[in-house]
Amino acid sequence: MAAVVLVGAQWGDEGKGKITDFLAEKADCVVRYQGGSNAGHTVETDHGKFMLHLIPSGILYPATLCIVGNGVVVDMEKIIEEIKGLQGRGIDTSNLRISLRAPAVLPYHKKLDELEDQSSHIGTTKRGIGPAYADKINRIGFRIGDFLEDARFLEERFKSQVEYKNRLIKEIYHEEGFDWRQLLQETLEQVNWLKPYLADTSLLIYAAINENKKVLFEGAQGTLLDIDHGTYPFVTSSHPIAGGACVGAGIGPTCINRVLGVAKAYTTRVGEGPFPTELQDKDGEMLRRKGMEFGTTTGRPRRCGWLDAVILRYAARVNGLTELAITKLDVLDEFSTIKICTAYRYKGQSMSEFPGTISVLDQCEPEYIELPGWQQDISQVTSYADLPINARNYLAKIEELAGVKQSLIAVGPGREQTIVDDRLYR
Repeated sequence: MAAVVLVGAQWGDEGKGKITDFLAEKADCVVRYQGGSNAGHTVETDHGKFMLHLIPSGILYPATLCIVGNGVVVDMEKIIEEIKGLQGRGIDTSNLRISLRAPAVLPYHKKLDELEDQSSHIGTTKRGIGPAYADKINRIGFRIGDFLEDARFLEERFKSQVEYKNRLIKEIYHEEGFDWRQLLQETLEQVNWLKPYLADTSLLIYAAINENKKVLFEGAQGTLLDIDHGTYPFVTSSHPIAGGACVGAGIGPTCINRVLGVAKAYTTRVGEGPFPTELQDKDGEMLRRKGMEFGTTTGRPRRCGWLDAVILRYAARVNGLTELAITKLDVLDEFSTIKICTAYRYKGQSMSEFPGTISVLDQCEPEYIELPGWQQDISQVTSYADLPINARNYLAKIEELAGVKQSLIAVGPGREQTIVDDRLYR
């Protein structure tokens, strides 16, 4: 496996948790490199279903070193809850490490996130992610390691920042602010609880790569939610693309060997923003029902549509994908006809590449090809050769349109419901 970056090739929710869990069995180290508790992975194992938000999916393997990198904004209250929840179910968390450089999501970030969304209508999860990243860029935020510094220096900074946030909350939104002393005390208690897990994670990752260990970099969200390369402004506040792994983990690009993109056999997204292949009919409802398309973190119903190959080509380009994993192929079992968007129609012209502005994308209509469905249960199929011919033809068309080979096909949520090409472990 060497050093592999796992990215979402659509708008997130592609089933990366299942793929990460599948690969983590062979990995020595799994690294989460961006996002925060606004993301979520659902993993189904013999021990039940696990919903993970900040902790890498590799935590379910006791020998795997699991790292929350510096690119992740960490809500310490939530990660403590997550650790305790895992421990309560018999999961060993002693191999978890959290970067000292990771920005802290504080209660005022969550409050501002909620208040600001009332006017921006971005569709935020209200987990404080955007405001925490904004403070990081503005150089006024706090990293977890800051709370281990000299108390007098920390108090002065913290008091000043909370008072500034209180002015925004009270004067603009007419809401109550925070008591900085109480908030600082709660934060220091959380950091003290987490102290055994804190480390210079960049050094740990670099050492693992130098020792030729198998390292898996796990992204949250997806390519189309990238702050630069996604459908801005309806995006997240970080870099889910493969390039974000280097910055968010603290390693150089020459350390990365492969980039695996995860895509559903159809397309979904959560929240606002243009979605060319969205279906608001019985087919869209069937995809939502069969695919159980509700957010891991928020429970919000996902918008559903046919597979968009324009997006996959774009994801292949901006991530440098070396291979694809296709998930939820079994969700299409009942369809007699399946569509794939191959291009967009914009003002009478056909566009084969993803547009650079949201105003253009909002006016794009999908151009489809139709393929016959297989209309049989494939959830127990364990080899590519045993898939129905129409399912194989569908996968072959995806490879052709995306320009990227597939190394893994998921036909259900369980670990055993995975068809693997031997190329994955070479």
